[in-house]
Amino acid sequence: MKVYTRKGDDGTTGLLYGTRVGKDSAGPSAYGEVDEAVSALGLARAETEAGSELNDLLVRLQRELFVAGAELATAPENRSKLAPGVSLVTADMVSALEPIIDDVTSRYDPPQEFVLPGENRVAAALDLARCVVRRAERASVAATRDGWLDPAASHVVPYLNRLADLVYTLARWQEGEWRPVRT
Repeated sequence: MKVYTRKGDDGTTGLLYGTRVGKDSAGPSAYGEVDEAVSALGLARAETEAGSELNDLLVRLQRELFVAGAELATAPENRSKLAPGVSLVTADMVSALEPIIDDVTSRYDPPQEFVLPGENRVAAALDLARCVVRRAERASVAATRDGWLDPAASHVVPYLNRLADLVYTLARWQEGEWRPVRT
């Protein structure tokens, strides 16, 4: 199988379930940003130790972003074909991030001024990933406004919003003094 298909040479891209749309349509624009977020988290993960708590969490988040990407890569008329947690972001995926944010926030003293990224490589990579996640969030808001996502049914925007908050807390944690998880 060849990597290239030539099907996109006309400026269109294939979506899940066969629909073709312009590469600059709201959905492909948003899932392109989500794809960048996956890669940015991968850059951060490359700076962590394999098997570490942070590494494992970043792998989980990258996989969850694939779920968001799948939802965004589906034309609105095919949403009913999506599987919760596999190709459709769920409310539980959003709410599951909140206790992680709370836990990680308890591990460092909050900054008392604006954060200047670059304290160390891991935190800097996480700050970059946070910016990319925020861009994916903005693109998903635009996709919602364009009718690509149903604001009453989709959880992509809240997920990305919460994810950006989590990545911010992870960066601050990596800059500060580590304290073990409270159980």
